[in-house]
Amino acid sequence: MTGDYIVRATAADHQIRAFAATTRELTEAARQAHNTSPIATAALGRLMTAGVMMGSMLKGEGDLLTLKISGDGPMRGLLVTANARAEVKGYVYEPDVLLPASAAGKLDVGGAVGRGTLSVIRDMGLKEPYIGQTQLVSGEIAEDITYYYAASEQVPSSVGLGVLMNRDNTVRRAGGFLIQLMPFTDEAVIGELEKRLAGVRSVTAMLDAGLTPEQLLEELLGTLSLEISGRTPAAFSCDCSRERVSRALLSTGREALQEMLEDGGPVEAGCQFCGKKYSFSAGELEEMLKNA
Repeated sequence: MTGDYIVRATAADHQIRAFAATTRELTEAARQAHNTSPIATAALGRLMTAGVMMGSMLKGEGDLLTLKISGDGPMRGLLVTANARAEVKGYVYEPDVLLPASAAGKLDVGGAVGRGTLSVIRDMGLKEPYIGQTQLVSGEIAEDITYYYAASEQVPSSVGLGVLMNRDNTVRRAGGFLIQLMPFTDEAVIGELEKRLAGVRSVTAMLDAGLTPEQLLEELLGTLSLEISGRTPAAFSCDCSRERVSRALLSTGREALQEMLEDGGPVEAGCQFCGKKYSFSAGELEEMLKNA
């Protein structure tokens, strides 16, 4: 399979479940849509990669997963939504943030995010969505999601996420993995997995060496009877529409709509997730005002 896709797998006789994804194209699509700085692209690419893997665990066709990071760093936060079909969208609150490289010479995503919270919201068509929230551990995203699973869902997990940029600030590589232990996992299996994870290269190093998601899982779980159970194409996809943006404008209230009308001329409103612009004439605003 070419292009972006996610792989689902099990290992150690179903004692381990695992996911791996390559997400360069969807990360580049988000970069172009939002004109993000390299550090913002890295943060958004990591969270969207987590989103497609976590979203693939959803059972219902209409189920939605939202990952929201709020921090006190200059990026302020980011938000990603994914579904069970590995379709994902997202945005960064401050897309043009710039920071010096970290001490390790890498993009300082943790410094851009700062301290704050990670919220995981699953909307499964029930009266109320399920919401879990934990404190950020590092702001580097992979560690924060690992901690979320341990603290909020009591599922021992290992998460690796990476985005590598080209010199022209386009996306060179993006992807990641998510490995989880089942409650009945044998101690010997846990020991073997810990040994494998301790010796593994970084996600960006593996991706830049040309490893596919299947090969990435082979490197992580190859000695534990790895079985690939499915592959799904992944994509940056937004379901925004003129009607939805119109409803968003309507929700701002009569006063705000009146101010827009008084400013004269058409009003341009954009979708936060994909950046698409919609124009509304004075006549359309007047109609909204009647309905507000």
